[in-house]
Amino acid sequence: MLNSSDPEIHKLIVDEVQKQRDTIDLIASENYSSEAVIQAMGSPLTNKYAEGYPGKRYYAGNQYIDQIESLAIERAKKLFKVGHANVQPHAGAVANLATYFAFMELGDTFMGLELSQGGHLTHGSPVNFSGKWYKVVPYHVEKETGTLDYDKIKKQAIETKPKLIVAGYTAYPREIDYKAFREICDACGAYLMADISHFAGLVAAEVISSPAPYADVITSTTHKTLRGPRGAIILSKEEHASKIDKALFPGIQGGPLEHVIAAKAVCFKEASTPEFKEYAKQIIKNAKALGEELSSLGFELVSGGTDTHLLLVDLTNKGITGKDAQFALEEAGIIANRNTVPYDQRSPFITSGIRLGSAACATRGMKESDMKVIAEFISRVLSNTTNSELKSKVKEEVKAFCNQFPLYANYKV
Repeated sequence: MLNSSDPEIHKLIVDEVQKQRDTIDLIASENYSSEAVIQAMGSPLTNKYAEGYPGKRYYAGNQYIDQIESLAIERAKKLFKVGHANVQPHAGAVANLATYFAFMELGDTFMGLELSQGGHLTHGSPVNFSGKWYKVVPYHVEKETGTLDYDKIKKQAIETKPKLIVAGYTAYPREIDYKAFREICDACGAYLMADISHFAGLVAAEVISSPAPYADVITSTTHKTLRGPRGAIILSKEEHASKIDKALFPGIQGGPLEHVIAAKAVCFKEASTPEFKEYAKQIIKNAKALGEELSSLGFELVSGGTDTHLLLVDLTNKGITGKDAQFALEEAGIIANRNTVPYDQRSPFITSGIRLGSAACATRGMKESDMKVIAEFISRVLSNTTNSELKSKVKEEVKAFCNQFPLYANYKV
């Protein structure tokens, strides 16, 4: 149907799917959704308006929509062991905005990790609503270790008395001590918000620690390690349910995307299986193997390694920028992103590092030995980023390598 009605868009989708098949995706915030998730997203559920919540809609005709959203809610609560789940946020930024709206007044103070050191735009960047509408006290990682010093953060929190503290990051490769953050929040009277967007799949599979026993509220995207559709969720203790729901709707969002909510329900079911737990274990094994091989090839890892799916590589000793590395790798069929490293002297558009993630590779069935091959590809390309012949040769090798791990073999546009 699409090919006949809009051949231009059809061709671009086909091209993108083929690109995904032929390249190595090392972007830490990306993954490959299952065909079941994609089918749910592409369903006629997109036709239905459903402002409100199950049993309390502003439009008629939602009897099946209510059942779908209720299933998604119950599955999320069970998966993450929480008292309340809101599955309507369109994106992680929306989930964070709704949480701030629920727990703070405009102008209140909150703490989040400095963006250039691994935080997120919505954790207090001055160019973002979070930095414009609230007073932000950023905390930092230690320059020598690249890790958090919880005692220093506690001291800072007691001095500044934030209303809320964000624990959760986009480029911090180590596990988070949520118990320590709970103690910090109790010491200064703050709410604890855990943004697990990057780690949600690992938390769901119980291969890293969960913030659920300690956090007042948890936000997360559903498309990274959780391997679901693009979207988000807000999880919390039951006592905060009403104000979170009201903050999202009617506070900042209108009609929910029920086709995406159905896909979220599918991914929550997938994430509750023993197979998903093994997949999550493999994510971490792959990240560690990739880091160890890169280290042996002379690359410097921020914090010395990883506990999760994510690696942050400081390229300073290689004499190249993150921007140059990103473009050179893409030309060779390896998709990664430039990223600032702690206390970076370069701008966020240039950077001194690259961020790598292992989740998408694990979805394709790659194991530790395959990550060593990928590390060697990376090393060869970054040894001479301007050598077009070398990049073309590696690209052909990458394509042959990827063909060993078929992606969407039965998928037809």
